[in-house]
Amino acid sequence: MIDGNSILLFVTDAAESASFYQRLLGQNPVDASPTFAMFILASGLALGLWGKAGVEPAPAGMGGGCDVGFKVATADVVDALHAEWLDRGASILLPPTDLDFGRSFVAADPDGHRLRVYNVAEG
Repeated sequence: MIDGNSILLFVTDAAESASFYQRLLGQNPVDASPTFAMFILASGLALGLWGKAGVEPAPAGMGGGCDVGFKVATADVVDALHAEWLDRGASILLPPTDLDFGRSFVAADPDGHRLRVYNVAEG
């Protein structure tokens, strides 16, 4: 039986990535080593950052091939997080934009992993 869910992102430098996510998320990792860091998000999802050197089997691709989604309650929260993440050093790939499902922006981490903050419009 599956006890929990996690997303593992393969990164070039686990310590650098952990520092980036610590600033972005405003929280410390619950586990950290020179090659790995783990954050537990408010939803309970575990977000792991794993140094790609030595991973078996070796990762086939790197960041940018999918989005890690962060759902928020309102479009105003999308805009507020955009401003916060920009101030905290995130590279913004898409500024806050109204899309067919709701409002969203996309940022990138140091390895190019896409981080999509979004809300779902009622209707």
